[in-house]
Amino acid sequence: MSALPAHPSPGHRTATRPARGPGDEKAPAAPAGCLSVLRINLADPAPTPATQSARHRAAVEMAAFADDRGLTMVQTEEHHATTNGWMPSPLTFAGAVFGATRRIGVTVSALITPLHDPLRLAEDLAALDLLSGGRLVTVAGLGYRPEEYAAHGKDWRRRGALQDEVLETLLSAWTGEPFTYRGRTVQVTPRPYTRPHPPLLIGGSSRAAARRAARLGLPLFPSAHLPELETYYHEQRAVFGTEGWVLQPPERTSLLHLSEDPDRTWAAYGGHLLHEARMYASWQSAGTRSAVRSTARNTQELRAEGVYRIVTPDECLHLAREKSGPGTLILHPLCGGMPVDEGWRSLHLFTERVLPRLEG
Repeated sequence: MSALPAHPSPGHRTATRPARGPGDEKAPAAPAGCLSVLRINLADPAPTPATQSARHRAAVEMAAFADDRGLTMVQTEEHHATTNGWMPSPLTFAGAVFGATRRIGVTVSALITPLHDPLRLAEDLAALDLLSGGRLVTVAGLGYRPEEYAAHGKDWRRRGALQDEVLETLLSAWTGEPFTYRGRTVQVTPRPYTRPHPPLLIGGSSRAAARRAARLGLPLFPSAHLPELETYYHEQRAVFGTEGWVLQPPERTSLLHLSEDPDRTWAAYGGHLLHEARMYASWQSAGTRSAVRSTARNTQELRAEGVYRIVTPDECLHLAREKSGPGTLILHPLCGGMPVDEGWRSLHLFTERVLPRLEG
């Protein structure tokens, strides 16, 4: 799980923006300098087919609601071999969102690309790029759980080589021209909507990830605020003679839930936030760096830590206007299996009590 950053690093070109359709110039939007993100991962501490079905439908409905009201982005990710239904099929989910929306983008941050068949992934991402008119952003990550690789019959020890193969295949496939793949000539059609290819970033916190991004001429998306990794990436770009830029997360990232009474909401629903925080932390090794990693053992520690925050509309507005603030408001209405009705309350508070004041 990577948090969306506020802006590309200074001095570098901005990311590809989602394509706009006729009449979209009238869509409301948050002011420059503040992005609004709807985060969805569908985790549920006690999932059943019925509750997961309801949660999937609610997530798509929330995305459509967010699209109508001018939020910037839906953000999701990929995980496997979990006990709580944590988003195993982000591309399927992205397709459902694109079918229900016209403007909002979807960022998959991150897609565990070594788990995917390279040619099929090239086709799927091209199809989503065409369906959405260029609204899909993919962050390619390695993941950090050997269990996910084992579940898909992939060798964890070869994850770097697998990543190289899939990324090189994507870039070749999206030209629409024949190319050599595993000793045979193949061609992937149709070509994507976006030129030269759909937005593709390399995620991670290692020098290997930065070198890979620099070698391929792809943007780097650090998994935490890592200025030293950004410096190394640009050094490597100079070595390889490639262009590129960095989407650097802010120093402080918070996942937000809105409430008129945060004390009451922490008491009633803090366990959902803690469930997600503790599960995510349990997947990471000691050296893993993440913008949203928590070390909390209980809801009191989680609240004090500030990674997961329950805030009033006024407090949310203050966060958006802080000069040293995150620059991105990440709404997480279904966090950790939050009841759907409570998730809707949070989202309505943001769109009715915060967003209009930001736009004003």
